[in-house]
Amino acid sequence: MQGASSGIGYGLKYQARCISDVSADTDHTSFLTGTLSLKEENEVHLIRLSSGGTELICEGLFSHPNEIWDLRSCPFDQRIFSSVYSSGESFGAAVWQIPELYGQLNSPQLEKIASLDSHEGKINCVIWWPSGKQDKLISIDQEKILLWNIDCSKKIAQVQSQESTGMLHYLSGGAWDPHDVNALAATCESSVQFWDLRTMKKTNSIECTHVHDLEYDTKKNHILVTAEDESGIHIWDLRMPRVPMQELPGHAHWTWTVRCNPQYDGLILSAGTDSTVNLWLSSSSGDGMVESPTRRSNPLLNTYSDYEDSVYSVAWSSREPWIFASLSYDGRVVVESVKSYLSRK
Repeated sequence: MQGASSGIGYGLKYQARCISDVSADTDHTSFLTGTLSLKEENEVHLIRLSSGGTELICEGLFSHPNEIWDLRSCPFDQRIFSSVYSSGESFGAAVWQIPELYGQLNSPQLEKIASLDSHEGKINCVIWWPSGKQDKLISIDQEKILLWNIDCSKKIAQVQSQESTGMLHYLSGGAWDPHDVNALAATCESSVQFWDLRTMKKTNSIECTHVHDLEYDTKKNHILVTAEDESGIHIWDLRMPRVPMQELPGHAHWTWTVRCNPQYDGLILSAGTDSTVNLWLSSSSGDGMVESPTRRSNPLLNTYSDYEDSVYSVAWSSREPWIFASLSYDGRVVVESVKSYLSRK
């Protein structure tokens, strides 16, 4: 099924490529996004879906130094987030706090909690433990994985341990296993590597070419989803990692990101540089999810094609898991509902 977006839109002033669900906000469906302007002053937008679900409202607009390449909301405090940013050839990463009275201030300034400044090369991402309060963060650059202890109240971040993987690996990103606080999956040029954070040693790897993104299934242990340049989307059972348990077609151009639904089993989003977002139902999903049994033969539930630029980032709402937000490179946020694909109970 294909169709133009019927979602709710919101426009940023500048180009952008990262959006995050504010999962710690249990009262609102809200997202955090940041811009990627080379010449203008960049911004972080806190946007919320109205109570009637008909419009996106800017709840906060904050100045951010330099171009934002990665942005993740803290899972236990809605006012805290991390960003990876660049200025020319220089990359940095930091943890920030939104001021408590930001709604009453004319020009609220973000407060820097800590700089993650132990990297020498290009930083690719900062990863929070997926849910609940954890005092640890992971940051990944092209050659190193760093595990941090962070105390937001004291504004301290210290490296607990690190491992250098070497130039041959070219690390590009990673995902923290939501079922095991000690397990990390990291993407590199030709494989997905699995690391034990207690020893900072590699435990296993899967040969994959040009993986752009990956995510663990939050509902099922041992399940990992990868997005790859040419071969599309692979779903892996890590107990039998020699071949993927399911393959889904890729986008017409690069498949850039994948996200598993936090509540509904087997429901997956993908987005790519072909300016589309795809909604999938994996064959490993449980019963009672889709209204029409005939849809099970085709894993593609819908294609959202009302974008004019590449879509580098999508995010499910953890508060209302039938809602997702997408962000195209031209700075357009679109929020969609997938309720029509869920069974009526």
